[in-house]
Amino acid sequence: MKKIEAVIKPFKLEEVKDALSELGIEGMTVTEVKGFGRQKGHTEIYRGSEYTVDFLPKIKMELVLPDDRVEAAVKAIVNAARTGKIGDGKLFVSDIEEAIRIRTDEKGESAV
Repeated sequence: MKKIEAVIKPFKLEEVKDALSELGIEGMTVTEVKGFGRQKGHTEIYRGSEYTVDFLPKIKMELVLPDDRVEAAVKAIVNAARTGKIGDGKLFVSDIEEAIRIRTDEKGESAV
């Protein structure tokens, strides 16, 4: 099993969710986060004063999938989240040793 963590622009969430739904992937965890990468935030003016916004709002999606579904999910996320502009986000794939469904005590891929 693999865990996919994707940090994307907030307005791309629905597109990414729809792309994953087309693959039959329904379960995911979504968190509102803040961060910055190469774009290093931006400057705004509020009531005549200029200030820097260092941390930009992002969405972090987390999915745990069987190994054979990871490649298709990664492609779907990247294609749906891409705008071609700086700040599109990042995607990380890591190994998951074990998964356990708390309600039924199922283990492994059947718990996902």
